[in-house]
Amino acid sequence: IARDELTAYYLVMKGRALKRQQEQAPQLARAEGLGRQLLKNLGFHLTQAQARVVAEVLTDLERAVPMLRLVQGDVGSGKTVVAAFAAIRAAEHKCQTALMAPTELLAEQHYLNFAQWLHPLGLKVGLLTGQLSAKEQKAALDKVAAGELDVVIGTHALFQEKVVFHRLALSIIDEQHRFGKRQAGRRCR
Repeated sequence: IARDELTAYYLVMKGRALKRQQEQAPQLARAEGLGRQLLKNLGFHLTQAQARVVAEVLTDLERAVPMLRLVQGDVGSGKTVVAAFAAIRAAEHKCQTALMAPTELLAEQHYLNFAQWLHPLGLKVGLLTGQLSAKEQKAALDKVAAGELDVVIGTHALFQEKVVFHRLALSIIDEQHRFGKRQAGRRCR
């Protein structure tokens, strides 16, 4: 029975992969070089692993098939800066990036990081969460729809029917892991 279940799972996953290979995505080739400017402005050097993952992600964005990539790492390992380089590539092609965080607090942290990194490059970053007032939310939604925001960061509020992107090319989902008491106790020591 276990072998049959594994075979069925394998066939389903292979079918999904083949279907994704037939879908189209915008090709985001190298452009203005804003990524190089970010490197100069960061104030730190990327590690070899970060540079390798950035290069892999940017290479995937040049292809005409949708990218499906999982970037794993500990807190502080540089996953956010990798996402910033991908968002820059999309913005260089007049496309938008949506970054969804699991909590409002994490969305705000991402917003602050992206704003610090991308505003000096002339890119516009917006925040869309459920805590915004109706007036703030309407203003943010109008900017998203008009293409005035290059990167839109928020919670699940990003993927509601009322949110209409001008030209969305990249979706990034920050998945927060939850630890039980036993694991959390080990991580805190």
